[in-house]
Amino acid sequence: MTKKKKAPGEEPNFFSDVYEVVKLIPKGRVTSYGAIARYLGTGMSARMVGWAMNAAHSEKGVPAHRVVNSQGLLTGKHHFGSPNEMAKRLARDGVKVAKDKVVDFEMRLWDPGVELI
Repeated sequence: MTKKKKAPGEEPNFFSDVYEVVKLIPKGRVTSYGAIARYLGTGMSARMVGWAMNAAHSEKGVPAHRVVNSQGLLTGKHHFGSPNEMAKRLARDGVKVAKDKVVDFEMRLWDPGVELI
């Protein structure tokens, strides 16, 4: 996938762009807020990616549990209803979590800037 070009007159929608990237994260892999922001050309907006992930719970098919911080920490876990739900979903994907951190984070990291070129 390459970055989608907007049609003339089409309004950019940052959250929708984030969701389209997140939908591409393979099962068993995770990415970071910053990696998504850099891929979308807005490297300083990792926090906005976090806001998009918080809002993603009402969006069907957006695996928000696969997005963690740059060290592999489950910083968004409080937005899943129960503090353990994010880790449970990752475990179902085959991703091991210990002490709210993805085990082997570097090996599990899926960087859209590398993978989607």
